[in-house]
Amino acid sequence: MSKTLLDRKQDQAAVAQLMRVFPVTALLGPRQAGKTTLAKTFQPDHYFDLENPRDLTMLEQPQLALENLEGLIMIDEIQRKPELFSLLRYLVDQQNNQKYLILGSASSSLKQQSGESLAGRIGYYYLSGFNLPEVGAAHYRKLWLRGGFPRSYLAEGQEESRLWRENFIATFLERDLAALGSSIPSSTMYRFWVMLSHYHGQTLNYSELGRSFGISDHTVKKYISILEDTFMIRILLPWHTNVGKRLVKSPKLYIRDA
Repeated sequence: MSKTLLDRKQDQAAVAQLMRVFPVTALLGPRQAGKTTLAKTFQPDHYFDLENPRDLTMLEQPQLALENLEGLIMIDEIQRKPELFSLLRYLVDQQNNQKYLILGSASSSLKQQSGESLAGRIGYYYLSGFNLPEVGAAHYRKLWLRGGFPRSYLAEGQEESRLWRENFIATFLERDLAALGSSIPSSTMYRFWVMLSHYHGQTLNYSELGRSFGISDHTVKKYISILEDTFMIRILLPWHTNVGKRLVKSPKLYIRDA
């Protein structure tokens, strides 16, 4: 794993630039995209993983735990304690000997919560899996078959890569979505996700998707919002120069790791 970090210099440089400008830098992206591994290359002075019960207990009284620390403080899976954002605003305003590198796996809600408390104090960087410049053009077939998630791409063989992807999807649907407050059955979301794969790169039509899946337009938007917030899909908004047009063009839908 560490060997491949040499190929993520562009990501490292972009995060480093944000850290020079902002007291708080947020590194966002899907689970298992390599956020923690990349963040640790900056050698944080203090590290809290909110999926570690011990670290979670230490931050039950976050001000006592954080206010006397110095240097770079890394907080992983910060979406589990969104109440930290208002405290971070106070700490970075009062002290100039702290920098924060926070990592999260949920997008819009996390960005909204952090933006409300840390406006002007936080920079965002979105990390996806490996891309073609990182793995090299000679390995495009391997990247296409295995995808960009590091553990899938770096698996010893095709079978190991397939097993990792299957288990990643199961864990994402059964545990991660529930942890984010989703009450949608995992089997339903899996079927919906599979259906979306057939619309990859096409214009997004909520009514057509609703008819195909037997649900309302409103429910389609809810399901898509969940998958977009967790970085599983990307909604590409249309671009046109005349911003005064009344006509609203439809976006396109993409599976992030196709």
